[in-house]
Amino acid sequence: MKKLLPILLALAAPGCATWGPTWSELSGERYNVTIVNRRPAIFEKVDDTGAFPTRPIRVEPGRHRIELSAPAPGWTGGSRIEVITLDVEPCKRYYLNAQFGDPLKPNFTPVVDYVESISGCTVQVAAK
Repeated sequence: MKKLLPILLALAAPGCATWGPTWSELSGERYNVTIVNRRPAIFEKVDDTGAFPTRPIRVEPGRHRIELSAPAPGWTGGSRIEVITLDVEPCKRYYLNAQFGDPLKPNFTPVVDYVESISGCTVQVAAK
């Protein structure tokens, strides 16, 4: 059994994403729950990736193209997919939501509801 454990760990390692001391996160959860006609966002794609094994979604700092939809109670077919381009800073968690102008229509605007610092994340400074 002791000889088998290192082999299993070596086989599992390539499938795991490793993150250094610097990363950023995207969340669709609501931070401010008192804003009228605001709903959580559903991440359809971040850049070219569409399946996310963890929540919040970890991304590299930098510019990202994000496709969002929103829960659509009472609407058959769900909401539209909206696109937002976001410059993500290192060690920050972004709460992205859907702001509806009319709660009876599936049209929304993607908004950054809140940005907070990530505990345990350190910004790496480029060496000169």
